[in-house]
Amino acid sequence: MPKKKEIQHAGYNAEQIQVLEGLEAVRKRPSMYIGSTCTRGLHHLVYEVVDNSIDEVLAGFCDLITVTIEKNGSIKIEDNGSGIPVDLHPKEKISALEVVMTKLHAGGKFGGEHYQVSGGLHGVGVSVVNALSSWLEVEVKRDKTIYFQRYERGKPQSKVEAIGKTDSTGTKVTFQPDPEIFESCDFSFETLAHRLREMAFLNRGLKIDLIDQREDKKLSFHFEGGIISFVEHLNKTKTPVHKEVIYIQKEVDNNLIEAAIQYNDGYTENVYTFANNINTQEGGTHLSGFRSALTRTLNDYARKNNLIKENESNLSGEDVREGLAAILSVKLRFPQFEGQTKTKLGNSEMKGITESVVYEGLSRFLEENPPIGRRIIAKCIQASRARDAARRARELTRRKSALEISSLPGKLADCTFKEPELCELYLVEGDSAGGSAKQARDRRFQAILPLRGKILNVEKARLDRILNNEEIKSMITALGTGIGEDFDLSKLRYYKIITMTDADVDGAHIRTLLLTFFYRFMRPLIEKGHVYIGMPPLYMAKKGKKQHYCYSDEEMETLLENIGRQGVVIQRYKGLGEMNAEQLADTTMNPETRTILQVTLEDAVAADEIFSTLMGDKVEPRREFILTHAREVVNLDI
Repeated sequence: MPKKKEIQHAGYNAEQIQVLEGLEAVRKRPSMYIGSTCTRGLHHLVYEVVDNSIDEVLAGFCDLITVTIEKNGSIKIEDNGSGIPVDLHPKEKISALEVVMTKLHAGGKFGGEHYQVSGGLHGVGVSVVNALSSWLEVEVKRDKTIYFQRYERGKPQSKVEAIGKTDSTGTKVTFQPDPEIFESCDFSFETLAHRLREMAFLNRGLKIDLIDQREDKKLSFHFEGGIISFVEHLNKTKTPVHKEVIYIQKEVDNNLIEAAIQYNDGYTENVYTFANNINTQEGGTHLSGFRSALTRTLNDYARKNNLIKENESNLSGEDVREGLAAILSVKLRFPQFEGQTKTKLGNSEMKGITESVVYEGLSRFLEENPPIGRRIIAKCIQASRARDAARRARELTRRKSALEISSLPGKLADCTFKEPELCELYLVEGDSAGGSAKQARDRRFQAILPLRGKILNVEKARLDRILNNEEIKSMITALGTGIGEDFDLSKLRYYKIITMTDADVDGAHIRTLLLTFFYRFMRPLIEKGHVYIGMPPLYMAKKGKKQHYCYSDEEMETLLENIGRQGVVIQRYKGLGEMNAEQLADTTMNPETRTILQVTLEDAVAADEIFSTLMGDKVEPRREFILTHAREVVNLDI
């Protein structure tokens, strides 16, 4: 038996064990509590406070929430709920308000008596917001009195004090995010609007006002149709297969299940799930139950009404979800989320409950509305046939690949490194730019795939047609992940996929077509941060022997002010082909000097809306979008 080695402690003793008390832990590791310290985490602060107001809505105490972006960049959230309790906490011996603002895991939801359903309710959320703010002020209207307390970086600056009288009730929280914590403290009106609109959809009768005092903008959200209105909103840029939205609602063992379903003539699935008003982006048990019920119900209905022949196989899950727009909202007493950011529901019982409720409700609707039932089944059968064609096309591609000496596309200039995490793939517009890029690259880790012309607009096409497009086939083969049901992120050959197109209208269009393709058929690439946009410069300014590159008109103007306008030669780049290999390397390809933008997915609902508006068949929503945003356009190529 080998002798046990003596352990070298190297000064590791009790003194090295740190105990982070109160909110110190949050400030030390903010990403553990809010997901990140970028703009996503910043906006998460607002949602945490709003979640507490929503709990008041669910309990029947609140019907108005106002969110205001102040001129100084702080956020004010006000509701007309019952107000956070202010009386002395029996154990902590301080005001209950101070307890919920300064103690993690302190709140009204843990006992389970007062609030039947909650998503926030002064648990982790509001104390985390307090910890990550340079200052926070809370005002409570309760018992005909207005109470006030101020905090700085989570620490109370005084005791809770009464500052006035009132006949109303509610809570007002105003906070300034801490610039020491966040990369940017600039709130986006559009990002907040999408999330708050979502909240108003999910809570029928609730009114949410969003005010931006920086630009004098205001939006009000109030939907009496609830999630039915939500589905209609999802389908506003598409043509519905059936006019009436299928609505299912039932309470089982104190769990409320709500679902709204409507098919459209598109080819993508848009199902969004919520638990206690929290967007469960990663799904969970309620989504599994919903999908099982949908597939089983439609197959049972089709068989019963002889819409599928005996010798034909059942419709698959993918077949019945093509062109589906649906909202699933569950409200339960003790939700179990996986992780603090609450993106996946873990309650095992919700799968069976959701499946049973949706199966029962959808079966009843289809029986009562045979014309709608037949139209939905016809849509699913059409999807099934197209999927068979796509499968045959994929198998043919695989067979071809196996017979060829190299399965990689011929025009791909691959890199020598084989480790995906070290490798980059440039998708370059045009063969001429592709030639310059091949000369400019570092062939050790940079691969080049030139794309000829504009790829297919996948928003308007099924997978079988997409797989016949040569440029798309080349991309799929080069990336190595497969597509659709075959997609496997672990087989990705390049950890950075960089689109490099001309700085003109055509270049922007090609980039948009590529992003549409990635979003619709390889979404994990975007979700995991593998997709980037190369930013070639717009101008090259030469004075003497010195060259300067500028990426915008503003940057160019600033440069001219600094170096003077005399003796400056300015070149405006319309395309990548105008640059030689050295210029392309310096500006767009050299990791030391280039500018690239990572494509992120902050809000799936908002992203889907943008893609279907800009790339879909309906002209009117696109026209409205252009009219709304026309004044924001820069560098218009005319």
